[in-house]
Amino acid sequence: MSSASNLLSEDQFLCSICLDVFTHPVTIPCGHNFCKNCITQHWNTKVQNDCPLCKKVFNTRPELHINTFISEMADQFRQSAVKKSSSCSEQQWTNTGDVLCDVCTETKLKAVKSCLVCLTSYCETHLEPHQRISGLKRHKLIDPVKNLEDRMCKKHDRPLELFCKTDQMCVCQFCTETDHKSHVYGPLKGEYEVQKAKLEKTDAGIQQMIQNRRLKIQQIKESVKLSNEEADRETADSVQVFTALIKSVERSLAQLIEMIEENQKRTEKQAEGFIKELEEEISELMKRSAEVKQLSHTENHLQFLQSFSSLNPAPPTKDWTQVRVHSSYGEILRRAVAQLEETLSEEMKDLCADAELKRVQQFAVDVTLDPDSASPYLILSDDWKQVTCGDVEKKLPDNSKRFSYCSCVLGKQSFSSGRFYYEVQVKGKTEWDLGVASESISRKKQIKASPKTGVWAIWLRKGNEYKALAGPSVLLSFKWKPQKVGVFVDYEEGLVSFYGVDAATLIYSFTGCNFSEKLYPFFSPCDNNDGKNSAPLIICPVSHTN
Repeated sequence: MSSASNLLSEDQFLCSICLDVFTHPVTIPCGHNFCKNCITQHWNTKVQNDCPLCKKVFNTRPELHINTFISEMADQFRQSAVKKSSSCSEQQWTNTGDVLCDVCTETKLKAVKSCLVCLTSYCETHLEPHQRISGLKRHKLIDPVKNLEDRMCKKHDRPLELFCKTDQMCVCQFCTETDHKSHVYGPLKGEYEVQKAKLEKTDAGIQQMIQNRRLKIQQIKESVKLSNEEADRETADSVQVFTALIKSVERSLAQLIEMIEENQKRTEKQAEGFIKELEEEISELMKRSAEVKQLSHTENHLQFLQSFSSLNPAPPTKDWTQVRVHSSYGEILRRAVAQLEETLSEEMKDLCADAELKRVQQFAVDVTLDPDSASPYLILSDDWKQVTCGDVEKKLPDNSKRFSYCSCVLGKQSFSSGRFYYEVQVKGKTEWDLGVASESISRKKQIKASPKTGVWAIWLRKGNEYKALAGPSVLLSFKWKPQKVGVFVDYEEGLVSFYGVDAATLIYSFTGCNFSEKLYPFFSPCDNNDGKNSAPLIICPVSHTN
């Protein structure tokens, strides 16, 4: 049998429908042979029961029986193909998870291709017939995959090679001639590429979302870190403030006790004086009483009368009915408490302002003046830290950043988030403007500074008139003349605050600001006024208050 099989052509063992070696071969009445499953599926899709080769039509579907002779010959052919795979042992062994060859009987080797017609995966040796036999060459080979049956149409037992766009599902060629005949469909590869592109776009969006959330985690962690640092500073400042207040209370208590003790000493001294005076009067009155008693015992009328007329007059005495020894300690306590409240209020205000100034100074930044934004009348120092107003307009390029009508200049640095602080010396000036401005501030016409025009600033006019340019302006008054002004901005909080650095006092705060663009430090030394306002505005390094 084996020698006979070697004389036969390999094409004689191929089913003309599936073009593969016969599986359960059957012979129909016209004499042609097919795989039992192949001819059955063929008749299931046809109106008539005909032969795929000679087209002979059978009135009734023939009863199918396995052709044992052809089946044995097909098995012999398969075995001879397996014997030719003696070099299989020299191939690379598979790793866990690889697709295995379905033909290898003992040690399974790694599959190199899967056949969509045979529904079988082959190693390099067992794939050889598909590369040599003309019928097998027409089979659809793909990279090895598991579960090949999932790639076959359940209804037609054909490879799923097309994609129905109407029903959004994979179909075989027979499906396009039956259930999906009028639908829109195309190759799997084309739909794969379209959907893969969408998937890559989706993945890119997901990756961006992941990146954004990781960034948000970092921001939250950084916020927690900053919050912890600020909490430590606030705790230290609070301890300092309350320690100072406790010391002030202790001093006031000591002064009150000393006052009470001094008052008690004065009361005791006054009482001692009254007692001594009363004792002296008692002594004199006792002497008078003794003389009166002695005279009252005289029986001689003449002697009595003579002695009575010569009796010493009564010693002078004081009216003691209104004399009181009393001290009102309640009034002392009330005055002391009132004074303590006033003192504590002032000290608390000063201590809190000092602590607040220390806190904002932690956000100090290095600010320099931007010469490209400076008005032609302004004179900037070489280090861009000082600005004064001259009397002569300089010839400068009129760029879009330059102020043309106002004697203003912006800082070179911009801020669009976070907190920042800087200090400016205003000593010797009679007029100035300080604050921050938005990037879109008008630079080619007169500015009426207010938050509506993108300026958050305070100014000095006439040497003693201070205002916050809040639109309308707010008149500011304080007991001292600021020599150095600190400017603090919390972008997210919408806060702009001004501090008198030398007095460690809050001057004014803009709150509830809605910042939506970059902010720049804003300076105006104002006009020279014939030398009366010639002192420069000076950006100073921040020296933290003690």
